[in-house]
Amino acid sequence: MAAGARLGVGIIGAGRVGPVIGAALAGAGHAITGITSGSDDERASAILPEVPVLDALEVVRRSELVVIAVPHDELPGLVRGIADAGGWQIGQLVLHTDPAFGTDVLRAAAEKGAIPLAVHPAIAFTGTSIDLRQLRAAFAAVTAPAPVLPIAQALAVELGCEPVVIAEADRAAYAEAITTATTFSRSIIGQATGLLRGIGIDNPGGYLSALVSSTVEQALRDASDPLGPPTGL
Repeated sequence: MAAGARLGVGIIGAGRVGPVIGAALAGAGHAITGITSGSDDERASAILPEVPVLDALEVVRRSELVVIAVPHDELPGLVRGIADAGGWQIGQLVLHTDPAFGTDVLRAAAEKGAIPLAVHPAIAFTGTSIDLRQLRAAFAAVTAPAPVLPIAQALAVELGCEPVVIAEADRAAYAEAITTATTFSRSIIGQATGLLRGIGIDNPGGYLSALVSSTVEQALRDASDPLGPPTGL
């Protein structure tokens, strides 16, 4: 993608991720050509107003860049199904947002001449405009064939993220790290707020907010320090 190039972008997946990615790219000057129907069309239309709702093949037909943001188990079959229907186009950019897959899952599209890209912004998406601010403070895992890696990196930057290259072979470990961080955090906070609620604290989430935020920030600083966390109190 040349500097300053503007693309027609189609979104497959109208859950929490796809519409936000579309809005971020629209904010960078790209035109959103269409979006598929999904789990919450009302929320999608709020963040991408006046974008036509189309079936997946029509989204692909209209777009120079196709962003696929669907559940993990649906991604391989979707890519293959569009290939079998003759949807993918030579030179078309195809980008998915799943943390666990690199570009191998897009092989059926690549075999038809499309350019495969994997970009996972490392945030917990809410599906609202709040995510657009979160993206500007986030990193994004980028995987792509070497000749087109700069395109994936440029798109990550246009989302507002700092791109970090993850090798195809390392995507599974990357996904495990993301799942561990998110699942463990939710579980521990759920357990702690349940205990506080049990002793009569009406707003346990608010009570723990500053404590949890400061603890996580300290842990992240310690993890970033090459000398390791301090040993004393």
